[in-house]
Amino acid sequence: MMKKQPAQWLLSAASVGIAGLILTQSYGTAVADTNTEGFKQTPEQQVTTRQVAALLDRSHYLNQPLDTATGSEILSMYIDSLDPNHTLFLQSDVDEFKKKYADEFGVRLKRGDLSAGVEVFERYRKRSNEYFAMAKKMLKTDINLTSKDTIVLDREKLNHFKTKKEQRDYWTSQLKFQLMSITLGKEDEKAKEKVFLDNPDITRGQDLVRNDERTPSEILLNRLSRQQEQFTRLKDDEIMETILNTAMLTYDPHSNYYAPIQANELQIQSSLQLEGVGVSIRPDRKNPDYTRIVTLVDGGPAAKSGQIKPNDLIIGIAQDGKTMTDVVGWSTREIVSLIRGKRGTSVTIKVRQPNTPDASARNVTVVRDIIQQEESGVTQRVVEVQRPNIDKTPKRIGVLEIPSFYLNYRARRNGEDYRSVSIDTEKALKELNTKNIDGLVVDLRNNPGGSLDEVAKMLGFFIKSGPLVQIRDNRGNIQVYRDDDGGEQLYDGKVVVLTNLASASASEIFAAAIQDYGRGLVVGSTTTGKGSAQIQLDSLALGSATLTQRKFYRITGGSTQNKGVVPDVELVNIYDNATFGERAQKKALPWDTIKTAPYKPEGKFTSNTLATLNQQSKIRQQKNPQFVYLSTLNDIRNMEDEKKPVALDINKRRAKMQLIEKRSLEVENKRLIATGERPYANWNTYQAAMDAKFEERSQMKAGERPELPEDEAFINEAAYIMLSTEPKTLSSPEEKP
Repeated sequence: MMKKQPAQWLLSAASVGIAGLILTQSYGTAVADTNTEGFKQTPEQQVTTRQVAALLDRSHYLNQPLDTATGSEILSMYIDSLDPNHTLFLQSDVDEFKKKYADEFGVRLKRGDLSAGVEVFERYRKRSNEYFAMAKKMLKTDINLTSKDTIVLDREKLNHFKTKKEQRDYWTSQLKFQLMSITLGKEDEKAKEKVFLDNPDITRGQDLVRNDERTPSEILLNRLSRQQEQFTRLKDDEIMETILNTAMLTYDPHSNYYAPIQANELQIQSSLQLEGVGVSIRPDRKNPDYTRIVTLVDGGPAAKSGQIKPNDLIIGIAQDGKTMTDVVGWSTREIVSLIRGKRGTSVTIKVRQPNTPDASARNVTVVRDIIQQEESGVTQRVVEVQRPNIDKTPKRIGVLEIPSFYLNYRARRNGEDYRSVSIDTEKALKELNTKNIDGLVVDLRNNPGGSLDEVAKMLGFFIKSGPLVQIRDNRGNIQVYRDDDGGEQLYDGKVVVLTNLASASASEIFAAAIQDYGRGLVVGSTTTGKGSAQIQLDSLALGSATLTQRKFYRITGGSTQNKGVVPDVELVNIYDNATFGERAQKKALPWDTIKTAPYKPEGKFTSNTLATLNQQSKIRQQKNPQFVYLSTLNDIRNMEDEKKPVALDINKRRAKMQLIEKRSLEVENKRLIATGERPYANWNTYQAAMDAKFEERSQMKAGERPELPEDEAFINEAAYIMLSTEPKTLSSPEEKP
């Protein structure tokens, strides 16, 4: 259905192949400390560094050269990325590095030289180890948790400490706060476990009693030791990742460098497949040092072996023919990186059942294969909605849930059968068309984006014909993606697009086009505001990258960058605008406009109609127990402000937590009573029931989990809004909004 002008891009200097144009939210890179002594750049690392520097210098959308000023800015961003809360580096450290390297940081990157970044990292390692040493010493003493002191937890906007005494005083306060939190958490945990023991039915047949007898100091000491041990296992490539990723983030939030391990994660996100053994894992509830297998993928290598079972604890992993590595205390990310590998290679996993001795452990060797994440793709269903005093019989509403605009680039490029969101959506729409639906809700909540080609194809299913989105490159050239199929529509009925603050990029293109054509309503919350397009670079010497090279614009000419797509009808926003979305990002590209692309709207919702719909919806939301519940949770969330001083008195902290718990229980019980369910007797019973419920849900396949009532409320309200109006039909080409 979709035609576009062919485009082939070549990048200078780096000789990098292009896997495809993608639009997706970047996920941040948090990098820990390690021992960088003996760090020597390999030739591959030097080449990769030069490649990334050349891309930024010559090919980024901003046309901003990697000069002295930019290099200095990268150094500042790098220091902040390692120490975002300004508690590890002293001001003297920062001053020293800026004096020594600010003027030449960019030049060094162009030469492929990471030594300045490694030196900064080494100081970070040193300061981190000073913190660990002090913490371990302090945790072996009696610590007073009823101090009159206070602590500001969020120090991002505050200066680095000038003296070691200031720093260590803060570290002391930080440890006290952590101990207070663990102590209060243990009190809650013990109270929940008493509920489990007194009421076994509430556990839903699960073993949820941890019976952790460790003191808060022992728990925190163990946690810090585990973190420090993880730091020592960090690979040199991941140190390089920190430096290069920071360099790219200095240009904009969606240009990223990924070391080989992270590059694999990016491929999984965009293609819905991975090469592994087919298990899902997470830290064990009873002892986080252990990693537990939660579920097995049907037909995956682990399930086929018959020897690996849910609830097994992973205690060792051996790569193909290599020595077994003890992984107790390892992070799930590290374990995943060992389990995954190339198709056809083998991995041996040492597992044992909980509450059994290590002597009972068994080694299971499995051959890695491609695991298709079928549950992650498009799903469709039908719900029935009946408006009081309006509908004599329930209306059948199709629900199309789109988790991302995914595309298996590599399979398509290699001429293999591949999976994509447009292929799956076409099948889903054809099936929904046979079910006599009265309207369609396209659910794009929490959709991070994906392929530009795919979203254009998707819009072709709904739009008769015309421009869909405009793309501007760093030279000012504008390309228009169009649907020129003569007016063919796979679905021509009523439609509403459901968005929230986590709907990004390709999701925003889809929502904006539906809105601009008057094809349907956009309902929910203002979207992320990611209006930039990245190329995925998968032929770097090491790892991969995404680079922002173009911005996209609505057919009306306005960008979705920064501002996002504002819904026609507002629903409760469950996210914090101050910390989420493009508007909260550092170095976000600005909003701007270009010329309108000539187009013919299919309809128009008048301002009076939208005002009426908003008023009616607001009244319903104020009466709906689910929306009241979510709104109140927003108010409760705002009771905690980490930028304000927090008392380091456990009694005051306990009182504050009890007030939050009291309000949370009250709003939950109001919701239950309003929906005819039995309220909880107290906070501990409520928490125990929630633990059991979510433990049970985590072990279900995605398609088998019942919809949460608070999530389904958005679907129902979107359907009410859609059924309440129709756009004014426009017949003249001159009639444009």
